[in-house]
Amino acid sequence: MKLIALETATEACSAALYNDGETVERYTVQPRRHADLILEMVNDLLSEAGLKLRDLDALAFGRGPGAFTGVRIAVGVVQGLAFGADLPVAPISTLQGLAQGALHEEGHTRVLAAIDARMGEVYWGAFTQGSAGLLEPTGGEGVYKPEAVPLPDENGWFGVGTGWGSYAEALARHLGRDIPNDGGRLPRARDIAALAVPVIERGGGVPAEKALPVYLRDQVVRKPA
Repeated sequence: MKLIALETATEACSAALYNDGETVERYTVQPRRHADLILEMVNDLLSEAGLKLRDLDALAFGRGPGAFTGVRIAVGVVQGLAFGADLPVAPISTLQGLAQGALHEEGHTRVLAAIDARMGEVYWGAFTQGSAGLLEPTGGEGVYKPEAVPLPDENGWFGVGTGWGSYAEALARHLGRDIPNDGGRLPRARDIAALAVPVIERGGGVPAEKALPVYLRDQVVRKPA
């Protein structure tokens, strides 16, 4: 299988090519430059592999939650590419991709992913390793005040994401224990690709027009009081 994945929902911008079991990635942290960089990354990956867009089997992207503009960039680019090449798309949770990175790099199998949602809130999801060796959600995702996130069962959890970087103390107080965490970790396209491959293999891809973002927060822009 050949698949390109995009992730632009946070400060990080990345694209990855999964090519028959091997993954190559372009990754940078340059806020506000995602729109300038992402197509160049895709073109570089295809060129280096000697591939054209129509040689791919599918596309994937981090569908959010995350920054409104960042999520929209990934949606717009992947829809345009998918329409042009008639490719199915796998929308993958950015929180799940973030958690998958902790498994990929450090072997954590119980991960609490939290992205700083601004306005004193976090995007939150809990993930554990499933039978396929990938992290799977234990429940729904949501946007919460740090003192109101759902309490996970048992111990052995590891926290990742900018939500921990911003609210580690408040989260620890609410959870009733210190949880080791990496508050600087950002989601990466290589992990979106890893999660997308089984989705495409079981026929779970969607057409371009159904490759939609997930914001979690209904009120994206809040008027000042």
